[in-house]
Amino acid sequence: MQRPEIGANRPNPVEYGRRVAPGLSINLLVSHVVASAEFQAAVFGAEIRYWEEHFAIMHAVGSTWLLHSDWSYRAHAFRSSIVGVQARGAGVELRLNGVDPDRAEAQARTRGALVLSPAMNQAHGQREVHIADADGYVWVPSVALVASA
Repeated sequence: MQRPEIGANRPNPVEYGRRVAPGLSINLLVSHVVASAEFQAAVFGAEIRYWEEHFAIMHAVGSTWLLHSDWSYRAHAFRSSIVGVQARGAGVELRLNGVDPDRAEAQARTRGALVLSPAMNQAHGQREVHIADADGYVWVPSVALVASA
């Protein structure tokens, strides 16, 4: 899939915000938006719908999430707690159900990412791999195991 040029086709923020569906949405604070978007596209097959230096819209297997740089928190009182955090993603596990864990593991390894556990079949009926990104978020691409006859 061809990625859009950085900054191309910027969505209107007000219109985009009005179209957000009710329910849980995920915004990840990352140290480098472009690097994070490229990693997620290469390793998980995510589509970069829009990206720029401080913001990106990502999409994979029916889910959309946003990446924001620390700059996004420039006016928040919480900013001093975010900037310089060594393991900002610690304790956050992001599951991408429907993404091939074997392919994701191979791509992660070629990029030098930390593979916490290799792709393997799990007792809960999934084949999954645990991959930590540069910000410490743990991504778990997984597919359902085929039932045996």
